Amino acid sequence: MPLVNLADVLQPALKNNYAVAGLVTLGWEDMRAFVAAAEAEDCPVILQAGPGCREHTPLPILGKMFRHLAENASVPVVAHLDHGYTYDECSMALDSGFTSLMYDGSRKTLAENISETKRIVDIAHAAGISCEGEIGFVGYSNGEQSLGTDPAEAALFARDTNVDAMAISAGNVHLQENKEGGLDEERISAIQMATNVPLVIHGGSGVPVEQRTRMAQTTNICKFNIGTELRMAFGAAMRTAVNADADRFDRVTILKETHDPVMSAARRVLSALKG
Repeated sequence: MPLVNLADVLQPALKNNYAVAGLVTLGWEDMRAFVAAAEAEDCPVILQAGPGCREHTPLPILGKMFRHLAENASVPVVAHLDHGYTYDECSMALDSGFTSLMYDGSRKTLAENISETKRIVDIAHAAGISCEGEIGFVGYSNGEQSLGTDPAEAALFARDTNVDAMAISAGNVHLQENKEGGLDEERISAIQMATNVPLVIHGGSGVPVEQRTRMAQTTNICKFNIGTELRMAFGAAMRTAVNADADRFDRVTILKETHDPVMSAARRVLSALKG
């Protein structure tokens, strides 16, 4: 099945009250397991290349990896740039075969964020692909604090950028290892009343699973980004594989043993969003 863009999978989700998972990849082993999980669940999946992934593997290589997996998959797969911070980075992702760009101008003023996001939207739409923007900074666990999205600003942002999806800040935090937090449902309701664009939650690992499912079914949240809990599953699986035999040194043999645990963890994520 060929690659699809973000709008291709989020518009049906918006219409039919479910959400699609944006799974944050770090390498071949996890992205392959994520596609296998999507096939097992018979649902679309968004493969995401974030800043950490791009530091390790160049965008042109990631584009080829994503495209290879998508073209051999039985379910729709989106190749998504997560947290692109510059025009040049987004342009390179487009040239590398990505079908969805996410420009993050959430640290900038509203006017700058709208102007710069609109520029990325324009090049994406001209190429027949999608663009996600972010309004309201989403912070980091034990790091920068979140700044909640203002519904009025969200309405202006959605209208003036024409984004295909809008990431918002509503109690979500990046890199949260537990699920003790949760989403600000009143803020989400206010944002939804002011806009009709599919909404995105970054830092989805910190959102309780029950709330993910309920919000996918009852709001315009159509995409949850999940990274930390899947990295934790990968790390635990690799630690088990390494410790099982202190004399092993072949990394391919070791890495193969991460596939099934990571696939199982991804299936749980995907299943909860299908409703």
